[in-house]
Amino acid sequence: MNALRHVAIRGRVQGVGFRAFVEHEALKRGVAGWVRNRRDGSVEAVFSGAPEAVAAAIDACRRGPSGARVEALDQREGEAAELALRRPGELFSLLPTA
Repeated sequence: MNALRHVAIRGRVQGVGFRAFVEHEALKRGVAGWVRNRRDGSVEAVFSGAPEAVAAAIDACRRGPSGARVEALDQREGEAAELALRRPGELFSLLPTA
């Protein structure tokens, strides 16, 4: 059974390659979903896949790339409609800022 999680990451997470980092971490684990910047300066992501792979992707978000400073990470159960925002044909998508 797959896990579906929505996360919001706050801190210095824009302008430091955070979205590319999240995409890389998700793809190397075979996790589906998407990531995008938020206008409030946070980063938002949805992960779907094997529970241990999703948990590992979320743990990577707590670290972030070397230039990031993660101050908070909130997570909740994701929704199928959120996962459907990814681009057709992509396992994991970088979405435009919302």
